[in-house]
Amino acid sequence: MEERGYTILGRNLRTPYGEIDLLAQQGETIIFLEVKTRSNKTLGPPEISITPVKLAHMRSAAEYYIQQHPDLNNDWRLDVITIQMQVDQASPQIDHFENVIT
Repeated sequence: MEERGYTILGRNLRTPYGEIDLLAQQGETIIFLEVKTRSNKTLGPPEISITPVKLAHMRSAAEYYIQQHPDLNNDWRLDVITIQMQVDQASPQIDHFENVIT
């Protein structure tokens, strides 16, 4: 993420609504990132685990965090990073889904 111009502000931040895996900033925008990793393809791609319930928890956690940190810009979004490990030990496939809730 840092190579893409993001500044990492925090990792594994706990809220009453769940954990925020990564907190980043790009320009003036605060980004709450959920990271999902799969070591094999048995259960399908990692993004399949982002259910409507998970999205609601992500949103609640982000809103709570913003309320608790008024020093942060209120311009924020939710992103998901998926990491699919490869069987042949090749580099993992990494996908970045921006603004998963509009």
